[in-house]
Amino acid sequence: MTLHADDVFAPLDDDHVLQRLAGGNETEVYKTDDQRYVVKVKHDLGGARDEAVRQARWMRDTAERYTACLGERYTIPTYFIVARGSDGRAHPLAIQPLLSEARPLDAVDYRALLPAQRALIAAQLSEILRRAHAFYQATGSMPDLYGQSARSSDERRSRKSITRLPQRLWSFLVERTLLRSHNLVLIRDPEYRIVLIDYDPVRRGRLYRLTYFAVRRLLLLRDLAVLAWLRLGWLN
Repeated sequence: MTLHADDVFAPLDDDHVLQRLAGGNETEVYKTDDQRYVVKVKHDLGGARDEAVRQARWMRDTAERYTACLGERYTIPTYFIVARGSDGRAHPLAIQPLLSEARPLDAVDYRALLPAQRALIAAQLSEILRRAHAFYQATGSMPDLYGQSARSSDERRSRKSITRLPQRLWSFLVERTLLRSHNLVLIRDPEYRIVLIDYDPVRRGRLYRLTYFAVRRLLLLRDLAVLAWLRLGWLN
C-alpha cells in the first residue's frame, strides 16, 4: 500500500492522505479512505485558480461528450472540482465512484472464461467500437478505449523519453488491443458489463489530434478482428 499526502485531497479527506491505486500516461489515481471514490489528479495541470477552473471545465465538457458517445451502459459518472495542492497551485480533480470489484481488461484471463462469457464481452466491445466510430465520423475524435498504466511517476517519465519511442509505437500499434485495455474495466456483479473509466481530452495541437484520431480509427478495424478471434477462442 502506497500512501500520498497532499493538500489537494482536502475536499475529500481530513488528513489529506490517500492511497495510490494506479497511474496512467498523465494521471495519478487514488482512493478515498471510505472506499467510495477514486480521485484522479494530473499534477502537471493547474496553476492559478482561474486557469485550473478553465481546465476543469474543459475536462468536464469532454467527459460529457464521451459519455454521450458510449451511453449510460458503458460509462460511469465523473465529477470535477478544483483544489489547492501542497505546491500552492490550484489543480483540477476528477472524482468517480470506486468500482471495487472491477478489473481492467488487461488483467482478465480470457482463457478461463466460458464461451458464453467471452461472447458477451465481445458483443459489448463490438458495440463500444461501433459507437466510437460513429462519434469519430461526426466529430473527428473519440474516447481513449486503451490507455496504459505506470507504477510510478518515474516510470511514466522514463517511458516518454525519446529512446523509448520505438517501444511506445510498437505498443500503440500492435500490443495494446482492446482486450488489453487499461481504460475499459469488467464488472462481474450482477452481470458481465464493460465500462469506460477514462474520459480525458487529448492535450496536444490540432495536427497531432487529427493524426492521432485517424490512427485510432484504423485500429478499430484491427480490434474487430481481435474480437472475432475471442469469439472463436483463438487466444494466445
